[in-house]
Amino acid sequence: MVSHTPGGEYDEKLAIYTKLGVLYYVIYNPEYWRRDQHQPFEVYKLVDGNYQLQIGEPYWMPEVELGIGRYQGVIGGISQQFLSWYDKSGNRYLTSDELAQQERTRAEHLAQYLRSLGIDPNNLPSDS
Repeated sequence: MVSHTPGGEYDEKLAIYTKLGVLYYVIYNPEYWRRDQHQPFEVYKLVDGNYQLQIGEPYWMPEVELGIGRYQGVIGGISQQFLSWYDKSGNRYLTSDELAQQERTRAEHLAQYLRSLGIDPNNLPSDS
């Protein structure tokens, strides 16, 4: 669940999620954390009916086999902080844009390699 309405994270919403039995409760508050007297990123786990603050980032959640944490990224030329999923080894799962860029880079490297062998990558023979 994601709440797009700010406020009530440490009382109203916490009580609702406790009643629902939501195992993990993540609060990401990069702008107002100092005002709220909390950290900008907090992960709580429901233990015996109470949420307990967890330590570590990215924080690994074995029940769902995912980690969650922050990273610094660039969108539209602006560097920003984002939340992301991580694998068990702590490697961040790339966004679709990052995966597409990675594929373009690989394709360009392959094209350069083919050119170095004297093969025009734009004029390859077809199998059919």
